[in-house]
Order: sequence, then C-alpha cells, then structure tokens
Amino acid sequence: MPDALPDTALDQLFRTARTFNGYTDAPVTEADIRAIYELAKMGPTATNQHPGRFIWCTTPEAKEKLAALASDSNAAKVRKAPATVIIAYDKNFHEHLPTFFPHVDARPWFAEPVGRERSAQQNANLQAAYLILAARSLGFDTGPMAGFDAKGVDAAFFADQPDYHSIMIMTVGHGDPSSIQPRLPRPPFDQFNTIL
Repeated sequence: MPDALPDTALDQLFRTARTFNGYTDAPVTEADIRAIYELAKMGPTATNQHPGRFIWCTTPEAKEKLAALASDSNAAKVRKAPATVIIAYDKNFHEHLPTFFPHVDARPWFAEPVGRERSAQQNANLQAAYLILAARSLGFDTGPMAGFDAKGVDAAFFADQPDYHSIMIMTVGHGDPSSIQPRLPRPPFDQFNTIL
C-alpha cells in the first residue's frame, strides 16, 4: 500500500492550489504539455475508454481563434495565457476499445448512442480533472472555463472530426497571484456526506 503524500504535495494539488485568471510571462513549452498529458492519461476511465480529445492553443493565431469564441472575460484570459487546452469528447470512442481494452470486445457494450455519448462526456470530464492535477503536480496552474461557444469551437477546431464535441477550455501556465480573489467557502463534510 502506498504511503500518503506529504502535506506539501497535498497543498500543491488541493489545499493551497487555486484557479487562476492570469499568468506570468513564463512559457508553457511543448515538452511541458507532453509531460502534463503523460501524467493525466494514467488516470482511470471506464473500460479504459479514453474519450478525451485535446487541442492545445499556444500560438497567437490559435489563441485568437479560440478567444473569438469565448465570453468577453474568458477571451482575455485565453489571449494572455501561455497555453489554453480545448477539452472535447469523442462520442465514438468505442471504436478504439480493441486497443485500449483488448482482453474482450467491449464495443457492443456501447452500441446504444445516447448511453455511449453520456459515458464519453462523463469520462472526458474525469480526464479534464486529471489534466488539472497533472499540471499542478508539475508546477503549473490552471483555469478551467465553461464560458465559450461550444458549437463554434467544434466547427472551428474539430471540423474534420464531427464526432468530437468540446466540453471545456482550460488555461495553463504559471499563475499570477494578483489575478485571484480570496478562496471561496468549501462545504464541511457533514453538509453533503453520509456514511452508512
């Protein structure tokens, strides 16, 4: 059984980690992006389905293209962040299951389209959370956002992949402490938990 992480690691991942609205000028390199993904991909998904699809916007052109499809306040964040990742799900992820779940043909388990898409959304959201934790683990900060035109993003970035649907955008970089407000309240255990 592994040991618990030290408090410094728990602080970095959870207790003192924050969602940032602005970043320093420190870059996020392709090597950094690859390192974040290499950690995040290790998180579990149902039947190892890996429905998440990711486009990392790092050039001024890509950031401007995405910013034009974000709400006003989020557009400014996208333009200023060193990197912003578009997180989408592939509703036909099951076609890849022979590779990722090779010990049995699990494709028939996802034959029903509505249930398959729901599973893709749920598991891509898990993968978004893993990206946050992976980035924090490697010393980066993140700013996940939902304020954007998802259909517009799909048309602009996934036109050649009509089965991909964006669910979130997330800035990544080294956070500027002046861009955050005091931490908002978190619910105590007894408010939303029951042990039976």
